[in-house]
Amino acid sequence: MQTITTFLTFNDQAEEAATLYTAIFPNSTITNVTRYGDGGPGPAGSVQSVIFQLAGQTFIALNGGSHFKFAEGISLFVNCATQDEVDFYWEKLSEGGTEGPCGWLNDRFGVSWQVVPSKLGQFLQDEDPEKAKRAMAAMMTMKKIDIQAIEEAVAEAV
Repeated sequence: MQTITTFLTFNDQAEEAATLYTAIFPNSTITNVTRYGDGGPGPAGSVQSVIFQLAGQTFIALNGGSHFKFAEGISLFVNCATQDEVDFYWEKLSEGGTEGPCGWLNDRFGVSWQVVPSKLGQFLQDEDPEKAKRAMAAMMTMKKIDIQAIEEAVAEAV
């Protein structure tokens, strides 16, 4: 059993979000949908919560009303092995949302994501501080991370 589970509170889009996310990520599924009964804060029969898994990680989504808002201080981090993965997740998650700097985006529900190639950490933590500095400078000019552009910046002769 997973000890810590991410709990996402939506206005009324929990099922729509879970459906989108499980369609994007492999090894993902909706495992349970709970509906409000009579006397619940939501209309009887409407979705109350959705339990779903993304890449084997369990999440819970709740339709909690409009007073709940997502904030960028918390984000879901997508670790990508290749540029193709970065491109795929960036395209799917940013559709209808907003693109931010340095691999960050907000999806159409307002959930904040970081779509980041695993190589980025290697570049930013390079033993040569000048290479790390060039990697950081290159990344700071990007929205979607471009691995090749960062590799080229790191390889530049000073």
